[in-house]
Amino acid sequence: MKLDYTEVRRLLRTGRSGALGSISVAMSGYPFVSLLPYGLDARGRPLFLLSRLAEHTKNLLADPRASLMVSDEAPGSSLERVRLTLLGTMDRVDLDEFGRARFLRYSPNSAEFLDWGDFSFFRMEPLKARFIGGFGRMGWLDAVPLDDPLEPAEETALLEALARRLPVGMGVEGLDPEGVDLLVAGVRRRIAVEPMGTGPAALFEATCDALDRAGLFESADPPAGVFV
Repeated sequence: MKLDYTEVRRLLRTGRSGALGSISVAMSGYPFVSLLPYGLDARGRPLFLLSRLAEHTKNLLADPRASLMVSDEAPGSSLERVRLTLLGTMDRVDLDEFGRARFLRYSPNSAEFLDWGDFSFFRMEPLKARFIGGFGRMGWLDAVPLDDPLEPAEETALLEALARRLPVGMGVEGLDPEGVDLLVAGVRRRIAVEPMGTGPAALFEATCDALDRAGLFESADPPAGVFV
């Protein structure tokens, strides 16, 4: 059956942790699964901050093939939850200043690990996905289409403009062409957006409209000269 990539990406974006599967070195050929926090890069690919001492890191350095399973947090039986398993490869990456800042907005508690010296970023390149959205809604997908990322300066300007319009005590973690992630009393809240066009100005307008409908602030035109 035809599956909605938007729902697949939403599940991946709203998750904070998942089950990372790697191929064991200690028990050659056997699967090894770890429960780990993850973030996403600007294109929507899973990012992990891993210690070289961890078993899963040793496994990935020996064989980059991996899987990541995430599910929603709906009440009831785990079998009734929407869930997604990504299959792909995991490689060590060096993030630039913008990439690190983006990761830490979503995972501020990870900042201390960056100073320890034995932690590195790993990124998954998804090749295939298995999505289960409920009874009769399941199937295999080719690699989930990735976002066309904003330029760092554009995303920074958008985040600053949105932050100025949010109530005190509410922060913005990040945004993408399909939604904005807010932090409300320590809890992430995602608001879906539907830009009518492309580019940062259209995304800003759609985000303001969505937040206005949610009762969070009044929509406003982009400040002159801020967006291109």
